[in-house]
Amino acid sequence: MGNLFLSCCKGSSSCEDLTPDLEMKRRKQMEAAERRIAEQQSRGIKNIEAVKRQERLDQLREKRQEEVGNRNVQSNLKWQVS
Repeated sequence: MGNLFLSCCKGSSSCEDLTPDLEMKRRKQMEAAERRIAEQQSRGIKNIEAVKRQERLDQLREKRQEEVGNRNVQSNLKWQVS
């Protein structure tokens, strides 16, 4: 069993080539995670850009409605001094 290991890794440089360094391993894991996230987001959706555009429009509408609501509340709280 030991001979098999020694025949596989004859020199120190060849052992280093067989095992990926930590940074490369992390980069590959990060790329795989990003691919999984992209696949999950697009699952069942034919046009991803249209969905994202619609979400942005919905957020903009909600923000405008909140601003209008805040203006109405502020206008009702005016003081009158006689």
